[in-house]
Amino acid sequence: MPPRPTNWRLWGKMAAAGALCCIGGPALVYYVSPTEEELFLKYNPDLQKRSLENRAGKEQIFDDFVGKLKEYSKSDKPIWEAAAIAEKKSRDGKIAVQVKLSEEIEARKKEIRNAGIKPMPGGSL
Repeated sequence: MPPRPTNWRLWGKMAAAGALCCIGGPALVYYVSPTEEELFLKYNPDLQKRSLENRAGKEQIFDDFVGKLKEYSKSDKPIWEAAAIAEKKSRDGKIAVQVKLSEEIEARKKEIRNAGIKPMPGGSL
C-alpha cells in the first residue's frame, strides 16, 4: 500500500491552536492583570497612607538584602553556603549577647542578695 498523503489542513489547525495557546494565553493574562498603580488606587485611604509610610522601610530592607547577596556572591562558595555561614555567625553573636545579659542579671541579683536588701513581695526580682 502506498503511504497516505499528509493532511496539511489538520497540521495547519494544530499549529494555529498551539500558537493561539502559547501566544494568546500570556497576552490575555498581561491584558487583564492590573498594574501596581491601579491596585494602589483601589486601596482605601487608610491602607494607602500606611503603605506610603512603610514604603521607605521596606525599600531599606530590600536594599540590605541585595547588599548581603552581593557580599555573599563575592565569596568563592555558593551563595546559599555563604548565607548559612553568615547566619550562623549572626546567631552565635546573638547567643553571646544573651549570655552576657543573663550573667549581668545574675550578678545584679547576687549583689542585691549580698547587700541584704529584701525585694518587695510580688516584685520582679
